[in-house]
Amino acid sequence: MKLVIISDIHDNIINLAKCLNWCNQENIDAMICCGDITNSETLEFLTGEFYKNIYLVKGNTEIYEESELKNYDNINYLGKFGRFRLENKFIGVCHEPEYISDVVDKGPCDIIFCGHTHQPWQEQRGNTIVVNVGTISGIFYKACFAAWDIEMNKLDLILLELIK
Repeated sequence: MKLVIISDIHDNIINLAKCLNWCNQENIDAMICCGDITNSETLEFLTGEFYKNIYLVKGNTEIYEESELKNYDNINYLGKFGRFRLENKFIGVCHEPEYISDVVDKGPCDIIFCGHTHQPWQEQRGNTIVVNVGTISGIFYKACFAAWDIEMNKLDLILLELIK
């Protein structure tokens, strides 16, 4: 199974569309969105262009109403943070890195994805890999996202400017 992990779209539809085109070319199976989609139009664009499962947490700049999420069958909404299982991996998700300990309190995770700072980074915390996937918007740092092949256990950071 191949996942794309995005964060901090901040209504940048052009960059989001480029990422989603890449997802279609790469046959991505599901998406994790670490929040800050921002408005209803961007939410509708995301769910319309990426029709597969999207695991979503709430960012700190969302202006859509949470009640809108029930209109999208492909959204698996986790609130401010959450944990779920895909294949044989326990995956944690939050927007702000300060919620990582709350994710861990829900149970052990193989990997935790977050966003918020717009700066991509990765670190090992005990048996858990913690990854900040950066920003689709390209605000403060280059626009990027992560791709994870669960079966191969291969995680890559993709710079949007390098996609054709």
